[in-house]
Amino acid sequence: MGKGRRCEERQVGALVRFLRTDDKIIHEEERIVPGVWVNMINPTITESEEIAEELEIDLQDLLAALDEEESSRVELEDGYTLILVDIPATEIRHDKEVYNTIPLGIILTQDIIITVCAEETPILDVFVNGRVKEFSTKKKLRFVYQILFRVSTLYQSHLRIIDKKRTEIEERIDMDTEDVDLIELHALESTLVYFATSLRANDSVFDRLTRYKRLEQYPDDKDLLDDVIVENRQAIEMAMIYRDIINGTRELMSAVLDNRLNNVMKTLTSITLVMGIPTLVSGLYGMNVDTHFMPFARTAHGFGIICIMIAVICVLILLLLKKKKLF
Repeated sequence: MGKGRRCEERQVGALVRFLRTDDKIIHEEERIVPGVWVNMINPTITESEEIAEELEIDLQDLLAALDEEESSRVELEDGYTLILVDIPATEIRHDKEVYNTIPLGIILTQDIIITVCAEETPILDVFVNGRVKEFSTKKKLRFVYQILFRVSTLYQSHLRIIDKKRTEIEERIDMDTEDVDLIELHALESTLVYFATSLRANDSVFDRLTRYKRLEQYPDDKDLLDDVIVENRQAIEMAMIYRDIINGTRELMSAVLDNRLNNVMKTLTSITLVMGIPTLVSGLYGMNVDTHFMPFARTAHGFGIICIMIAVICVLILLLLKKKKLF
């Protein structure tokens, strides 16, 4: 195979697979052969060392995709090329499915392509299951562009789901809006920020790939890369638009909640004002003073007269508050 590669069979984990296409049909190999795709999902250190030694790749480059803090980039090394991009992923947090981004490493050697990711992703699953047309592990650069195209379209799919969740929250504004909806909107907005940041970083990688001349490019490769760039920039635009919309929805929801609070406060204030009248009158009549100076104190049915007067005054105040739209 060149460069001293060993072709003997190797014992590796179930999530390190050697895949190869022949006549457009993908099958699994037991060892590394020319034109193979080495698909590594969260490999162990031992597995990574074996692959790195056999293919003469720096171990740190092979494991770069397992570090969540790694940034998207393209590195041209002696004998191989490392392409690192951020891809969308999902995780369960507080019993809810949320979106995040994780690195995906793609390493191209003379006749081998390696993908490394910390977890399984539908981006690669469609290739493993042979559901991609015109897919060949031997056409490495085209394979890379096909992967990157899937990355961009998956971002768009997740962005549409995020916007759908925002729409569902917005539809509840007039009914049973709660504080939890504001928290969920904030989570969606944070996700869009992460997506937009990752998409911009990927855009820089794609732009550099347009000037990539190390590997052989087939006639349709450039058009496919152009499609990748278009889809990625469309995803960036979607993320920015949806973030602005979510920001507007959050402000509207905050205004609605504040307005409801103001209405409650106005109602309570009005009730307090009305209830203060009988409290004031009863307090005056409860003072220890000579009844000679208290109206209706010695009048027959005086208590009833005072109660009727209090009721009339309360009704008049209620009508005034209602006219002023304060109740």
